[in-house]
Amino acid sequence: MTFRPLHDRILVRRVEAEEKTAGGIIIPDNAKEKPMEGEVIAAGPGTRDESGQLQPLDVAIGDRILFGKWSGTEIRLDGEDLLIMKESDVLGVVEVNNTMKKAA
Repeated sequence: MTFRPLHDRILVRRVEAEEKTAGGIIIPDNAKEKPMEGEVIAAGPGTRDESGQLQPLDVAIGDRILFGKWSGTEIRLDGEDLLIMKESDVLGVVEVNNTMKKAA
């Protein structure tokens, strides 16, 4: 099944959180908080301004984003838990610069 968001909505897959703390303690599933980071897997075309011109979204498919804890609407699509949210719910795009890539 395919899904195409409308207007300024995006479809997001949450990025799974680490299962261990920095000290090596394993966190049980029921104590984990839902991650507030995700990957955009589908995006609408954008919104129209007062003159009727299409204003494209600032996020694109494949972007890693940060969003608020209670942002979006949870849905289940093809057995996968996803979020639909408006672009205005996105706090920012996570960009990995070259110095971070070399250190990793």
